Amino acid sequence: MESYLTVAVDIAREAGALLAQLSKRPHEISYKGTFNLVTDADKRSELLIIERLRAHFPQHAIVAEEGGGQQTGSDYTWYVDPLDGTTNFAHGFPVFAVSLGLAYRNEVIAGAVFDPMRDEMFAAERGAGAYLNHRRLHVSKIDQLAESLVATGFPPFMDHQHHDQNMRLYFRFTQLSHGVRRAGSAALDLCSVAAGRFEGFWELKLNPWDKAAGCLIVTEAGGKVTDLAGRPFDLLADPVFASNGLVHEAMCQVFAETLGWRAERS
Repeated sequence: MESYLTVAVDIAREAGALLAQLSKRPHEISYKGTFNLVTDADKRSELLIIERLRAHFPQHAIVAEEGGGQQTGSDYTWYVDPLDGTTNFAHGFPVFAVSLGLAYRNEVIAGAVFDPMRDEMFAAERGAGAYLNHRRLHVSKIDQLAESLVATGFPPFMDHQHHDQNMRLYFRFTQLSHGVRRAGSAALDLCSVAAGRFEGFWELKLNPWDKAAGCLIVTEAGGKVTDLAGRPFDLLADPVFASNGLVHEAMCQVFAETLGWRAERS
């Protein structure tokens, strides 16, 4: 029997190949609300992924960004982002990915994130480590915030409260770190923490399909994932903060000071 991760990797690679092909063509674009783009590529990638998952695991539940999933009452749920970085894709900026995470009773146990433009497959199973194209991943060893490169993402501008809060955090971390990046794909940002490219990544409002696979990959690479106050990670909650673990407490303190929260000590 194929493992959950083997299936996830194969499906992510197939969907990524489709996205790479579609990226060379004009896109049909629509909107969810005022700011959230949806392209024909999102829908075609999601359809492919759901068809493959149903063929392999017909009893599993599927939660997909574009609404094409299924509820079965299973303890197993796949969280699917068929195109993480849709705005980048629509503008021809080559930073986007396919993300598939499998949770058992809300604990993620397998995940794959594929970047088709760089042919990078990030994958992890709980307790078995994280890998990039079969090479074991480890978070960075930098332990000073001043020497850290960190990343964030912003919610749609219509979410004024979270947007304004994150602007304050962006400004503060720009002062305190080597720099802050905003590349537009949460799944790839999380994988960059796992690969030691970033020391930390935070976002105030992420859906489960945005972060399920990436957060597992971070922890299996030796990193740490919590909310911004340092409390245990909750797949179904909005905020997420991932780091190499070494700068975690320092960053939590900045979150607390900037937003008026109380940071939990680990």
